[in-house]
This record gives sequence, C-alpha cells and structure tokens, in this order.
Amino acid sequence: MATGIKIGPLTLNFYGLLIMIGVVAAAVLAYFEAKRQNRDTEVVMDSLTWVVIGGVIGARIWHILTPPASMVAQGITTQYYLTHPFAAIAIWRGGLGIPGAVAGGALAFYIYAKKRNLNFGAWADIFAPAVALGQAIGRWGNFINQEVYGSPTDLPWAITIDEQHRLPEFMEFSTYHPLFLYESLFNLANMGFLLWLSRKFKEKLYPGDVFLSYLITYPMFRFFMEYLRLDNSFVGGINANQTLMIVIAVLAAGFIVWRHRKPNTEETKDTPNDETPNQE
Repeated sequence: MATGIKIGPLTLNFYGLLIMIGVVAAAVLAYFEAKRQNRDTEVVMDSLTWVVIGGVIGARIWHILTPPASMVAQGITTQYYLTHPFAAIAIWRGGLGIPGAVAGGALAFYIYAKKRNLNFGAWADIFAPAVALGQAIGRWGNFINQEVYGSPTDLPWAITIDEQHRLPEFMEFSTYHPLFLYESLFNLANMGFLLWLSRKFKEKLYPGDVFLSYLITYPMFRFFMEYLRLDNSFVGGINANQTLMIVIAVLAAGFIVWRHRKPNTEETKDTPNDETPNQE
C-alpha cells in the first residue's frame, strides 16, 4: 500500500495529510460552534497554530514515553528516543499518542485563554466535538501505515495486514480487527453526541461540562478497545493507555457529579461572553 505521493524530491505523506485534514475539519466545526454561541470566531483561528503545535508535541512525547511492545522488542525504547533526536521528531513515520495530543492541545489553549482572559471551560466545550471529528479523520492515517489493528479475525470487515507490518507471533494470520475504523466511527458518533448534549441541556450545563463528557466517553471507549489491541504500551508491566483512560474517565465523571451536587454559586449556567461577540 502506498504511503505517500512523490513530488520531485519531496514526498507527500498520506499519514500527515490525513492529520492535517482532520485539523482543518476540526477548526471549521469549532468556528461554526463559536459562531452559533455568539462568541468571537477569531479565537478559533488565532489559537489554532498554538493548539496544533501543543497537540503534536504532546502526542509525540506520549509516544516516546510509552512505545508499543513491538518497538520495545526492537530496541526502540524511551531511552533510544532520548539518544536519537532525529528519530524522536520523525512524526511522519507514525507514533502520535492521542492522550498526549489532547493534553498538549488543551494545555496550549489554557495558556492562550489565560493571556486573552477567556473562559477556558466554555471554549473547551466548543472544541470538544471538534477534537472528536479530527480524531475520526486522523485515525485513517493508521490504516495507511497499517498500524493500530486488533486481534486476528475473519469477520467480513476485517482488514488485511501485510507481512512486514504483522507482529512476529501473529505472522500466520492475515486479517485483523480494524481498530482504527472502530475508533473513527466511534469518534463520529461521539461528535454527534457532544453536539446534541450542548444543545439539549444548554440550560443545565456548566462551562466545561461538554469537555468533561468527552473525557468520559472517549477514555471509556479506549479502555475497552485496548483488550482487542495486540501491540499495547506497557510501563512497569502496566498497560499505560488503558490505565490512564480509566483514571481520566473516573476523575472526569467524579468532577461532573461534584460540581452538580447542588446549585453552584461560583459558576453560572448562562456564562456571559468574556470575549468580543461575533459580529458576522
């Protein structure tokens, strides 16, 4: 399977292209959500570069800290990355962790929001469905790279993995669960759910509740998908992704319950715009 298009001395990598398409689609959705809520749409485009940079850095750091078992078996460990700077930045070869991307992007926007005196929670709610859409598109990069596949299966929708991309212990199997597809479809559904939630319960939600809901739905899905994944990331003998996902989901759910346990005097459901209203 081709992984890119050669244009003279340069190669247009499909993996990176799909990620960029996901970023653009996410930005467009966030723009229209901000417009619908009568917020300053310029914030979306103005913060996009910083959010993307923070997300990419966070995603790569997470991968470096939690390389999958197959890479560790080849000697590509965290220590290897720390001593091979070029390999550490070669994101076009794959290796971006979603947990790190969300954390890095959120941190970058939090710093941006603080400098602009924006309500981080309200804007996080705008970005949450957009993040899910970006993930849905970006996951197809894993299909191009033939990575993030699950256990062997002969189901009608199974995907074929070339021998060079199979784990040694599963070399005799050719078809596997398309985990990238499962996650892509889930993220599309999650985007729809978050958009519905923000509209259906508009009068009952506090700023940040939609984002917290994302931090429950996606981690719970990933937690169960890790059981199908063959090439897990282990740190100290513990599945790093699965453990982190359940911790985040529990904390986010607990925080929502805590902040809704009684009328909140510090947060209001109808949050006033703390930035220039959209004039379009």
